[in-house]
Amino acid sequence: MEHLKQKEKVTIMIAIIGALFFAAVNQTIVSNALPKIISDLGGLNYYSWVFTSFMLTSAIMTVVAGKLSDIYGRKPFFLIGILIFSVGAFLCGTSAYIEQLIIYRAIQGVGAGLIIPTAFAAVGDLFAPRERGKWQGIMSSVFGISSVLGPTIGGYIVDNLDWRWVFWVFLPLGIVAFVLILRLFPKTERRQNETIDYLGTFFLTGTLVPMLLAFSWAGSKYDWSSDIILSLFAGSIVSLGLFIWAENRAKSPILPLHLFKYANFTFSNIIGFAVGIGMFGGLMYVPYFVQGVLGYSATHSSFISMTMTLGLVGASAWGGQLITKTGKYKRQATFGLAVSVVGLLLLSQMDMDISQWLLVLYLILVGFGIGMGLTVFTMTVQNSVGSEYLGVATASTQLFRSLGGTVGVAVLGTVLNTSMKDKMASFDSSKVPEAARETLSKFQNPNLLLDHTQLESIRAQLPEQMLPLFNDLMLHLQQSLTFALSNVFLVAAIVMAIATLLTFTIKEVPLRSQKQKPNLEE
Repeated sequence: MEHLKQKEKVTIMIAIIGALFFAAVNQTIVSNALPKIISDLGGLNYYSWVFTSFMLTSAIMTVVAGKLSDIYGRKPFFLIGILIFSVGAFLCGTSAYIEQLIIYRAIQGVGAGLIIPTAFAAVGDLFAPRERGKWQGIMSSVFGISSVLGPTIGGYIVDNLDWRWVFWVFLPLGIVAFVLILRLFPKTERRQNETIDYLGTFFLTGTLVPMLLAFSWAGSKYDWSSDIILSLFAGSIVSLGLFIWAENRAKSPILPLHLFKYANFTFSNIIGFAVGIGMFGGLMYVPYFVQGVLGYSATHSSFISMTMTLGLVGASAWGGQLITKTGKYKRQATFGLAVSVVGLLLLSQMDMDISQWLLVLYLILVGFGIGMGLTVFTMTVQNSVGSEYLGVATASTQLFRSLGGTVGVAVLGTVLNTSMKDKMASFDSSKVPEAARETLSKFQNPNLLLDHTQLESIRAQLPEQMLPLFNDLMLHLQQSLTFALSNVFLVAAIVMAIATLLTFTIKEVPLRSQKQKPNLEE
């Protein structure tokens, strides 16, 4: 696409960013709205499947889209992705049963799996490596902005309109993005002598689906040592072995294994996996602390959590500009992730008396650090491969980061539950009268701390002589939750520290000002 003028490239990028925002905001807008949706449709037991179905299909399509877009060009997969995502969003709003919503969210996941990696790969098509930093930073900011706007808009819609508009409100943006991509994005010729790796795709699916299900269910729906979880992991391992066998034999593998011979490709993806654990796994538990320990409302909690996102957005944009200006990125990655480690360590030291302003400072540190570091790794992967592997290499970064988030949520959830259980066991029940023990035992549930209305209702209904005991129990619950969350943030900090150390393995290959073939041996 060297023939395009700078103005034309910028116009195309505006269309790409619009499509990316359309996909990203539709992922986040559901979070605050889902309780209302579930109360209308029913099926609380299938609550997590609304997210899991989306995650499964998007993870599978991410790598598939990367490879196919290398063969056929980015444009058709942009258009197909936007179309499928829009259809899925429209259908979600027509759901009458929870099962329908789960199926339609899976359709949305297919569309997202086509749009997101194709958008990041398109930056590599349009710009030389030296220029990519700025645009990668801006595109990373899109996810941050969507995570601020999405939940806020979703909450407003369910409070003031029919919840179905959660899925329909941004459909016009999808139509605009489709038209802009159709008209502006240049066509590319199909690469000749390339075949589709059906066998590799099948075994990759067989690897990802059982693994993601196992991590989604382990520690919550089933014990880690249960037969079904062990069977899912075993099936995933077997399929992984078959996938490696198939890729070594394929003429045009869906994920060329020889790319892992290059240090920057391999370590950038490992770091992305670790960052996914620390970022998605650790920070999703911040609202637990704000609402359950500090006692703030869900709305107040969202404003506090938003500060971390704003730090991430600002740092992503600034970090991208720095890379474009200086051509350097390794120190930025190390510095950024190190700052996020400091922020997570500070979060692990929080107690019940912390001020919200100090908490906001810690969150800004974490967001700033992740934003500075995260901008780097998609670019280092792209800078390590030739143009013929740009799509699949970019898709690999999205895949590893998503896998890290899934693993992080599961593992850190287990840390939370185990720590909570251990701390709760230390409650001195000897001072509780025998007659009151059965009543009070019903309230030994940390989820009670998150429902402030129910908490006050219980206090109003209890006999006056039981209130001191109940208040002692609630205080112990808060202390237990604080202890458990401290362990969660500490584990997240350790994982991010490992990611920081791994940045020293990255070789700072000079960012080229032209899009010539890189020296992969560097």
